[in-house]
Amino acid sequence: MGVIRDIDKGGGEIIRVEISEFRGQNYLNLRVWYTDKESGDYKPTQKGIAIRPELYPEIKAAILDAEGALGGMAEPPTGE
Repeated sequence: MGVIRDIDKGGGEIIRVEISEFRGQNYLNLRVWYTDKESGDYKPTQKGIAIRPELYPEIKAAILDAEGALGGMAEPPTGE
């Protein structure tokens, strides 16, 4: 469990993809984090979603459908 990837959103923010645990249940957690100006550390915002594992296949299919609707405009990640 833990951080899978940090995606630079710009403006001192990242989208963190991680596996987290809450009350004994694992979740796929997609959340916006910001850079704290005092410490320089990333801190979570309330912007995000925690997805139960059984919903992941449907979420993944919806994302792939959205990519198709965007005309395949998504670019593959670089350097990872």
